[in-house]
Amino acid sequence: MSNTSNFRGAIRQAQGLPLVGPNVIAKALPYVGIGLVLTAVGTFGGVNLINTRPALFMPTFIGAIIAQLVLFFVARGVAEKGDNKVALPLLATYSLLTGYTLSGLVYVALGTQGVGISGIGFAALGCGITFIAARQIGSNLSDQDGLALTKTIQIGIIALFVVLIGQLLFALFGVFTPSWLEIGISGLGVLLFVGAAVVDFYVLPRSYRDDQYLSAALSMYLTYINLFVFILRLLIAMNRD
Repeated sequence: MSNTSNFRGAIRQAQGLPLVGPNVIAKALPYVGIGLVLTAVGTFGGVNLINTRPALFMPTFIGAIIAQLVLFFVARGVAEKGDNKVALPLLATYSLLTGYTLSGLVYVALGTQGVGISGIGFAALGCGITFIAARQIGSNLSDQDGLALTKTIQIGIIALFVVLIGQLLFALFGVFTPSWLEIGISGLGVLLFVGAAVVDFYVLPRSYRDDQYLSAALSMYLTYINLFVFILRLLIAMNRD
């Protein structure tokens, strides 16, 4: 799962605060779009490498994950200071690396009967529909409802992260998740990140000033990348033989 600590940090900052960046989301949206396009480019490159030189993929994949984690914290720190000229190329590189680390999942989806390119398109469409609905709902949340939803989503994402760590540890010992449990985990992930998309429109204007639009863009970017991942995981699990 992509890094979600930026989202949890934004929730902690937002609780009980008035609007500090009423225009921050509008400023952030173009950069969210650019980040997603760069992610698609990174994914295409990764899938192409798997098809042409598969022996190179795993070492570069591990290196990309390490670089991605380091770059996330560096870029987030720079963006939160409002140093957008420095943060922008860092976040662009982070988006490319994220795409590369997602290429394995996309490759599996392409090779899964019943998913394929149409399933990838469905996952992307689901993210788009979620954005439209979340913008309308999240922008109109009351403080009481907004805080209640943020706390619920925060707890849910932490629990999901713990489950995913456990799933990874079991996989290292050759114990893989049965289809029915993978469907449940992926379905929960979809629900949580749909909720996170709604929460973004409540949290971000209360967390970031207008000049911190790249930090807001990073939070929204992570929400939709994780939503895409869990939709795709759900489709793969539902079509697993």
